[in-house]
Amino acid sequence: METLTHEMAAHAARLVVEEGLDYGSAKRRAQKLLGVPPRSALPDNDLVDAEVRAYLALFCADTQPRELAALRRLALVWMDRLSEFRPYIVGAVWNGTATRLSDIHLQLFCDDPKSAEIALIDQRVAYQPHAVAGVRGQDVDALSFSDHCAELGETIGVHLMIHDHDDLRGALKPDAQGRPVRGDRKALAQRLAESEQA
Repeated sequence: METLTHEMAAHAARLVVEEGLDYGSAKRRAQKLLGVPPRSALPDNDLVDAEVRAYLALFCADTQPRELAALRRLALVWMDRLSEFRPYIVGAVWNGTATRLSDIHLQLFCDDPKSAEIALIDQRVAYQPHAVAGVRGQDVDALSFSDHCAELGETIGVHLMIHDHDDLRGALKPDAQGRPVRGDRKALAQRLAESEQA
């Protein structure tokens, strides 16, 4: 059974890197591709993350660091543009597994949830509203739009998850391995600088 779980994780990792799928979608697709019964346990995100990193090191070592740096620079632009809403970055661009197919995910912590939407309107950004699971598992408003990344010559999806300012306190807890789940502008800039020095 453990071998099958690892096989699903490896397939999911390939889908994450090659098709830009999120972990949940990639695991479900891998389950179908391998013909695993629907009620079988899926690999956890830590295992998929380890497989994604292994795949990137093996097949994308010559391109992924540059693509990640370009996405981090674009994320910093949006964090600056939305600085009044206390932006934190999450996902692949934050944790270092992003490729040119990855989207940028920012969590905003607002005093007034509608203020971020007004800011996008003021900046003439065409966005799509929808709902996603927030830091506490509850549905929160999300605003999604695309921006051109000149460095990559790609259009990149940017997703803003709108949280109440009070949610920030609980959001700063590390994951089970003690790693920060999200980072503010300073933390992202530091990761970018460290990767460029390496």
